Amino acid sequence: MLGHVPPLPQQPQRSPFSGHMVVCGDDALARRLAVELRYVYGERVTLVLPPGRDARRPELPLTGRGLAAALFGRMSSAMNRNGGNGGGGADSLGDDTNAGVEAVRIMEAPEPSDEAFEEAGIESAAALALVYDDDERNIRAALTARRINPRLRLVIRLYNRKLGQHLETLLDQAAALATPGLDRAALDASTTVLSDADTAAPALAATVLTGSSKVIQAEGLLLRAAERTPPGGGQIADPGLCTLALLSSTTHDPAGTEGSDSSGDEGPRLLPDERQVAAATGRGTIVLEAVSQAGPPGPASRMSGRGAPLGQVFSRRLRWSALGVGLAVLALAIASTLTTGDNPVHATYLTLLDLFAMGDPAIGDPTARQIIQLLSGVAGLMLLPLLVAGVLEAFGSLRTASSLRRPPRGLSGHVVLLGLGKIGTRVLVRLRELGIPVVCVEDDPDARGIPVARRLHVPVVIGDVTQEGVLEAAKIQRSRALLALTSIDTTNLEAALYARSVKPDLRVALRLYDDEFATAVYRTLRTAHPHAVTRSRSVSHLAAPAFAVAMMGRQILGAIPVERKVMLFAAVEVAGHPQLEGRTVEQAFRAGAWRVLALDATPPEDRRPDLAPLSPDRPSGLVWDLHPGYVLRPEDRVVIAATRRGLAELLRRRRPVIPRQ
Repeated sequence: MLGHVPPLPQQPQRSPFSGHMVVCGDDALARRLAVELRYVYGERVTLVLPPGRDARRPELPLTGRGLAAALFGRMSSAMNRNGGNGGGGADSLGDDTNAGVEAVRIMEAPEPSDEAFEEAGIESAAALALVYDDDERNIRAALTARRINPRLRLVIRLYNRKLGQHLETLLDQAAALATPGLDRAALDASTTVLSDADTAAPALAATVLTGSSKVIQAEGLLLRAAERTPPGGGQIADPGLCTLALLSSTTHDPAGTEGSDSSGDEGPRLLPDERQVAAATGRGTIVLEAVSQAGPPGPASRMSGRGAPLGQVFSRRLRWSALGVGLAVLALAIASTLTTGDNPVHATYLTLLDLFAMGDPAIGDPTARQIIQLLSGVAGLMLLPLLVAGVLEAFGSLRTASSLRRPPRGLSGHVVLLGLGKIGTRVLVRLRELGIPVVCVEDDPDARGIPVARRLHVPVVIGDVTQEGVLEAAKIQRSRALLALTSIDTTNLEAALYARSVKPDLRVALRLYDDEFATAVYRTLRTAHPHAVTRSRSVSHLAAPAFAVAMMGRQILGAIPVERKVMLFAAVEVAGHPQLEGRTVEQAFRAGAWRVLALDATPPEDRRPDLAPLSPDRPSGLVWDLHPGYVLRPEDRVVIAATRRGLAELLRRRRPVIPRQ
């Protein structure tokens, strides 16, 4: 039984594994990553967790070790159920991924120290993932691991992007110096720095977009997919370029569930073949609408800067008043020119002198000149309060430039974002890049995302979302969607229920970790509000495949959530893969596993893992309109859409299966 956890050793012991994977972490991502490596890739895994209960979730009765063991047990049961259903798809991929592989070895260590690494067997490990929530701890552990084993492949979780780039370069240089002659491919994969927030943010932001459009964009790749509702009776949905997924058969049933790995035949089917698409006339689909080369990034929209825009310093009423005074001065100058026959420049000069009460009285001058002087004086009296108001507003704007904005009175059609932690901050930036108005709600005035919201001039409501009046202050009744991204599942659920009581047809997306809890929430909300859109996402579930692929020495281009499942896009070398090499594009397609979408015709020496061209002057060598009869050659590299288990089969390390004694 995988639920069995062996007792901890009293003294440090060297790991019995060799060439295994080591995962060190303190939250859900570590446990999800261990599940991904063990049950999808069939790797031997050692999971290092801190001892004791999760300090951030004291209500949980289980320790981190107990949570991991429970998750492994549920995953084993789900895999056993799905493995025998004959559903075709990723669960029936030929040989058993788990055959001959030991259960996950769980050990506890307060810190990733030399002793802990020795017990985990870092000297003989193939890869190490450091996914602690603290960036400093991950950096310190990465430096220690590189010193112990220079050939070790490192996958590091960092929120700070710039620091991650510098750290990756530093650790790669250390690996190159310690192991002279290391080839370029191995060096590129020796250190990978990823952010779970960056990986999950596009998928979370896409849940609130109208039309359920999903976009995958790498440096040289742009894929757009769309969710389509079931067609009428006897009709087949338009497959677009190809059908990427069939949604759950219960998607439009109020008592249905949102599909996950344990949904069985009723759950979503990824990468179906033509026969499955034709037979599923009552299911919604996700189709690939467009495949193109991503153009150069356009100029970033000016969200803020050193100089504040005029509209943010002075109110609209004040600007209209200043325009009225200016037009009055212009009219007086024109009237003076026409009535006195004076030079226009001189007439404007005299008008301005009269406006500021600096001119001589027009005694003895023509009557028209005297009238214009009187009107200029009246305009000058109007200008004085205008100047005072302008000064006061300017000082007020400068004083409040460092404070948070409140939601404007007439705001509508916006997204209410709950939580400005790591995930919420990245999603906020993504939504603003898409031009979507956002109002944030955060109970901690010192949260990580508060400075970002201030810089982007996004309205923020400070308060506990579970308290009455907080969501109303965020104008929830006039919003288009609610995105609940706090780290506490119950808080997200409470906010969603309260928001639905205010606006029953509100589109809601929740961040939920547990699949069983997400299924119960989804079913309840769909039953209570059958005409409203409800989505649940797990950040660790979205991010774990990217970390697992990096531990295998590869890099995924992006991921698309399909209900509670994930579809991956990756660039794969054809050489060494008998499932691809020597086959046509049509023959290489395996339903429920992978599909070839494009060919990278860039010379092998110029290829980069992210498909980006070497320079802006040299276009990408991606070929999108591949003929189904094209034969894949060993020197080719292809872009594929794959399920987690399908990509695992392509990237799986070949090793003999050792039967258990």
